[in-house]
Amino acid sequence: MSDEAGAAALDRLARYRFEYETAGLDTLDVHHDPMVQWQRWFQDASDAGCVEPNAFVLGTVDAAGWPQSRYLLLRGADQRGFTFFTNYTSAKSQQLEATGRASMLFSWLQLHRQVRVTVSAERVPDDESDEYFASRPRGSQIGAWASPQSQAIPDRTWLEDRVQQMAATFGEAPVPRPAFWGGWLLRPHEFEFWQGRPSRLHDRLRYSSVPADVEAAWHLERLSP
Repeated sequence: MSDEAGAAALDRLARYRFEYETAGLDTLDVHHDPMVQWQRWFQDASDAGCVEPNAFVLGTVDAAGWPQSRYLLLRGADQRGFTFFTNYTSAKSQQLEATGRASMLFSWLQLHRQVRVTVSAERVPDDESDEYFASRPRGSQIGAWASPQSQAIPDRTWLEDRVQQMAATFGEAPVPRPAFWGGWLLRPHEFEFWQGRPSRLHDRLRYSSVPADVEAAWHLERLSP
């Protein structure tokens, strides 16, 4: 890209505007349970045909204090919290192990919506990881064995050779779950639901968890945009 084309692209970026004309979001319109409200928005995103509505950004912090973010696919959501599965030796798993804390970001751009969630992290029980691993396509099961996730490797050929080696090792037999692979449960402590509105006067509703001895489990309030 030439310097002139690059400058033009940056100029367009600075001037880019999109006016959100969606319906508002009020404290009287949402469910008192933020997980139920999240499930409603997830269903809306699915019905609207949003691409990968279960995709989210997981935010962690590494040992040097640097924030790290990556897109993942959610595999479960219930009253315990949110669940995804990965290699326990990966960078994200090591960071979750070290801090026990993370953030999640769901973005459904077609609906001008996003949800931020602050969570604590813990491993799911082994039987839950076993059940999910058994449901995965065989190629994904073999890939879990073959890939030393987050580690440096020589090249793509090395990885493809590892896949062939693992495929030969298991043959036609069922592929067991590796002990280094499993699920994480992310327990919410705070939700923020964001709805785009005209003139950048967006709606933001925050649910904060409250002590167990308080009758209501969540405190709901509106935030200024």
